Amino acid sequence: MSFDVLVPEPSRLETVYGADTFSREVMQRRLPKAVFKSLLRTMDHGEPLDPPVADIVAASMKDWAVERGATHFTHWFQPLTGLTAEKHDSLISPDGTGGVIYNFSGTDLVQGEPDASSFPSGGLRATFEARGYTAWDPTSPAFLIRSGRAVVLCIPTGFVSWTGEALDTKIPLLRSMEALSKQAMRILRLFGTDAGVSRVLTTVGPEQEYFLVDKALYYRRPDLVTCERTLVGARPPKGQQLEDHYFGAIPPRVLAFMNEAEEELYRVGVPVKTRHNEVAPGQYEIAPLFEISHVASDHQMLLMETLRRVADRHGLKAILHEKPFAGVNGSGKHNNWSMATDTGVNLLDPQDETHTNLQFLVFLCAVVRAVDIHADLLRACVASAGNDHRLGANEAPPAIISIFLGEMLTDILMQVEKGLPKRTLKRDLLDLGARSMPQLPRHSGDRNRTSPFAFTGNKFEFRAVGSTHSIAWPNTILNTIVAESLDMIATELERAVGAARSPAKLESAALAMLQKIVKEHKRVCFDGDGYSEEWHVEAEKRGLPHMRTSVDAFPVLKSKKTVDVFKKYGVLAKSEVESRYHIAVEKWVKQLTIEGETLATIARTMIIPAAMRHQKLVAETVTATEGAGVDCPESVAALERFSGFVGQARTAVLALEAELLHESADPWKHAQRIQGHLIPAMQEMRAACDTLELYVAADLWPLPTYRELLFLQ
Repeated sequence: MSFDVLVPEPSRLETVYGADTFSREVMQRRLPKAVFKSLLRTMDHGEPLDPPVADIVAASMKDWAVERGATHFTHWFQPLTGLTAEKHDSLISPDGTGGVIYNFSGTDLVQGEPDASSFPSGGLRATFEARGYTAWDPTSPAFLIRSGRAVVLCIPTGFVSWTGEALDTKIPLLRSMEALSKQAMRILRLFGTDAGVSRVLTTVGPEQEYFLVDKALYYRRPDLVTCERTLVGARPPKGQQLEDHYFGAIPPRVLAFMNEAEEELYRVGVPVKTRHNEVAPGQYEIAPLFEISHVASDHQMLLMETLRRVADRHGLKAILHEKPFAGVNGSGKHNNWSMATDTGVNLLDPQDETHTNLQFLVFLCAVVRAVDIHADLLRACVASAGNDHRLGANEAPPAIISIFLGEMLTDILMQVEKGLPKRTLKRDLLDLGARSMPQLPRHSGDRNRTSPFAFTGNKFEFRAVGSTHSIAWPNTILNTIVAESLDMIATELERAVGAARSPAKLESAALAMLQKIVKEHKRVCFDGDGYSEEWHVEAEKRGLPHMRTSVDAFPVLKSKKTVDVFKKYGVLAKSEVESRYHIAVEKWVKQLTIEGETLATIARTMIIPAAMRHQKLVAETVTATEGAGVDCPESVAALERFSGFVGQARTAVLALEAELLHESADPWKHAQRIQGHLIPAMQEMRAACDTLELYVAADLWPLPTYRELLFLQ
């Protein structure tokens, strides 16, 4: 007897995944062996790229792209706008005989020359100093972007000025990765675990939260169109209080959008893994697998662009703002960060007998020390107008930077502080009480959603990053400050151990070093409720910085401590650091000014006129009723009360418009003025408008309400 074995056909996703990516596998198939090996030495070990190799790679990349319909190429880069930039050049050139040929040289691949004068530079470049360069990053794969019939070859690049100063987010990130690798390798050599390891990589898995709203409703909200957040809007009776949206069934229209977005992301090699409903109505999350930091950063930017582009095709708008709707959860971008060797060993994996794993404890305590010393810088790197609305509310972490380690690691560090650690708390099994259900292994520590920097098994989750932020900047800072701590630890251990480097000497020196770090920096570790008032009081006693607003945090970006740590490890020069400060302040000022002007316009041209029409109808009704000889004191009282609300709105809009007239040539002074005066004026204006929304007849109200925006999908 014989049986037919059914061999499944390759799924569409198997044939699609990476199809539009010029990956290593594609290069290995298409490039001569010698050229491919030379390119690998550049990609993996930072060796200079030979010009002849660039020409051959460019020719192969061009052929691959043209075969897939590409007609243009672009150097795809990430300027200090927080977005991506591209300038398309045609691959097609006249051949001189009336036809065309496809041209793409090694020079085209390696270097581009976009105008640098109109990108933010924070004083690095004047308007008349326009020259800038894009430089190919061979470690991040090129990819194709498709839009209708257009197919464009996108080449990930760095962006520098004519003077060589970094004008983007990628170059500092790559520099910081090199800095951390150098110091981490010193630790591995001390422990004798560097065999076969050439460098240490930082890896990131960023989770992206976002909202979806109906496109037709979106375009009826000038605040969403201009500011990507609602500047007015009364809370609906039902928001997220029933907690019924979280992990609920995904609406069919949303699921169709998610499927198409994921397929586009698969095509360009973005390894998205998870999708689900988030806590707020209309809120969702997408999360990829871990990748090397700079590739993860590139893919994160692609992910945001893809969400926006694909949502539009489904009659939706993807909103990535940190707080588009008041009264419900905001959106973050949880930055899951770890360190790993290029041989695949996760250096933040505690393993089973953690108390005996000195190398892990060294890397762990290096992170604890770094976060404590530079808590202010970590807070400052996530400062933005959008994040000011989010930090400390709902599921967002507080603005006090602290570390959650969990029960097992906290216990080990307490043992370290007292001397030699002797035990690791064992994980037990969860008995669910039903014989048909499996017993589940319990993790060594719970999760803490109120912690801005939490250890979650084999990585740290930096939860304070905003949903619109590029992850390049916070990861640049994480890499740099951890490199500093690893440098200090390696230097002390090398001095203590000496040339012999006996295991006994290393163990004794490492334990002494860890004990010192725990005693000096345990103040940053906190496993409790980060939202509680008790923690705020306790954090102040511990001396932890508490910067409630961006204006509080921005000065850290230009402090001597910040400049020194970036300069020491070659990540940013002083001028480059100061430029980031100026750009952050100017962007914050511009965003708040735009929001203030938008709110004043909406109030003056839409909300107050609608309220006046409602008031007129009520007044006419009162007049007609009394004219008919019927007393209506309740209606008169309601008219008087509503007239008072309209008066409050008129007063508020005048105060807001007066405040918008205040300007300053000094962006920092302007920011302080906005924080102290414009923002309170906007809050008063919003309160007045939201009160009117509760009373104006629904058919007169000019804006889609929260009920419509959050629930009509």
